[in-house]
Amino acid sequence: MKKQLLTSAFAIALLVSACGPRTNETQATAGSSGGSSSCSSRAYDNIGGPFTLIDHNGIEVTQDDYKGKDSLVYFGFTNCPDVCPFSLSVAGAAMDLLPEGVEKPRTLLISVDPEQDTPETLALYVESNGFPEDMIGLTGTEESIKSVADGFKTSYKRIEDPDSTLGYTMDHLSILYLMDEDWKLKTFFTSQDTPADVAKCIAELS
Repeated sequence: MKKQLLTSAFAIALLVSACGPRTNETQATAGSSGGSSSCSSRAYDNIGGPFTLIDHNGIEVTQDDYKGKDSLVYFGFTNCPDVCPFSLSVAGAAMDLLPEGVEKPRTLLISVDPEQDTPETLALYVESNGFPEDMIGLTGTEESIKSVADGFKTSYKRIEDPDSTLGYTMDHLSILYLMDEDWKLKTFFTSQDTPADVAKCIAELS
């Protein structure tokens, strides 16, 4: 029963962090589960899981390549107009706010649009100003991306949009997951969390 309640709470947090406009109702719900909640209470043992993807250097990697150090994981895509750059900029600003002596986690961007996001495209994107230094971009097949997204209990969907450059966009949840050195979820951050919230939580859990 406890595990079911935790999973439900996590699902609510994901819901209020989805791309798109928020209603007053979801804003209120988000505020109750955002930066005000204890970051140590946001760990769920069923989040994460194994994966095989390709990094922005064209090298095949698995979750084992990112053990031994904390990692911030974000699902997004390079053509994302505002939500992804905002979230990654929050992560970058949080890294700059960490107290001296606290190791900065690496940041992994897992693309939900592998059709467009080749390793070469990701290599250019991860160098954007304001993003965390040494951010790693990951892509793969549709099947491998779906598998890792399922492991993180997140979702995304292609939305046809004739007014956009590509003719479509990707609707996805906006969550920063903090994985520990053993690839277990330490905590997560929603769009309600500020850089100061993220930095404080990372420092508390270090």
